[in-house]
Amino acid sequence: MKRVLLIAIAVSVLTGCFDDAKLASRNLSKAADNFEVMRRVVFMNGITDAYMLEIVGLCSITDQEHQLEVTCKNGDQYVKHFLGLSDNVTYFTEQLTAINVSASHYRVTFKPQAIIPDFDLRGSFEELITNSSEINSQG
Repeated sequence: MKRVLLIAIAVSVLTGCFDDAKLASRNLSKAADNFEVMRRVVFMNGITDAYMLEIVGLCSITDQEHQLEVTCKNGDQYVKHFLGLSDNVTYFTEQLTAINVSASHYRVTFKPQAIIPDFDLRGSFEELITNSSEINSQG
């Protein structure tokens, strides 16, 4: 009896995870994070009803506590905007074009080149030799 009850609970939980709207929304967000969705982000002063800033492009949005991070692709380059949110500043985001996403399958993005990071080395060769010779003379 307990086994049947556990199976029923598991099935009901899993069916909630596969709602078409939720799955399509998740896939739209994944597409936007991969810079495939044209968006317009508008910041508005709630007191004066004036638009403060408008960003249009292939943008990914991260809403932190009191800060919105908007990362946009511009050709082969990327720009990142940090925008502070307050009691009287709000924003809205509009998706400008419809895109095809699945309401039946989860989208997974796997980028093998992301496994091996790019390294930025700072310093000079002279510093490296000086520091290593000092260490060798002490040991």
